[in-house]
Amino acid sequence: MYMFIRKYTKVRSVADAARRAKSGIGQILRESHGFRSYYVLDGGEGVGVAVMIFEDRESASAANGKVLEFVKASLLDLNLGDPEIIAGEVLVNIESGA
Repeated sequence: MYMFIRKYTKVRSVADAARRAKSGIGQILRESHGFRSYYVLDGGEGVGVAVMIFEDRESASAANGKVLEFVKASLLDLNLGDPEIIAGEVLVNIESGA
């Protein structure tokens, strides 16, 4: 598995950004090969973090490019700026047995 983490540090409203991005980014991800899961968290004080998990690096990189295009085009008024991006192979995955 491969993970992309995008951290935005000056988000006016993380909740609003997440709500508005849900359908657009959701559509992009659901149509992306190798997509596994997507999470958004509110880190407080204008920090928003998005996590995407894919089967492989190529799929993750292709989807990340499309997501960044969507964010720049559709969430411009939220002044998100350029995110800090961290990406890499998932080395440990522990899930609930329930």
